[in-house]
Amino acid sequence: MTVRAFADGLAAVNASLNLVTVVLLLAGLRFIRRRDAKSHRKCMWGATTTAGLFLVLYVVRFSLTGTHRFEGPDALRVVYLSILFSHMILAVVVLPMVVRLLYLARRRRFKAHRKLARWTIPLWLYVSVTGMTVYVMLYHVAV
Repeated sequence: MTVRAFADGLAAVNASLNLVTVVLLLAGLRFIRRRDAKSHRKCMWGATTTAGLFLVLYVVRFSLTGTHRFEGPDALRVVYLSILFSHMILAVVVLPMVVRLLYLARRRRFKAHRKLARWTIPLWLYVSVTGMTVYVMLYHVAV
């Protein structure tokens, strides 16, 4: 197996981790709305774990092959770059927000946790969904 093939495999794994993160975030949101804090906690720890694993594997993939150029049609390139840049910026923004949410939950400061979560969860969902979108556009649309 070549380094490129391995890295491309990691990209597919990362897209899958983003999908699992989305499912866990939505399930966690549903559980907390039903006042099932125990299930909510499990889902949110799962989402944090899959997102963390994504980050580690992304760094590995990036260190192996660097950035990838979008090879699709020029008209679609503008859409791709718009999605990519918004994804990158919000990924940097959401990381400290997630860390803060975990801290607040650990300290049982649920009022502050709830207030921050109203902003963090939609952004985190956006980052995870656009991560999958970038993967599809880069590895399947632009082929």
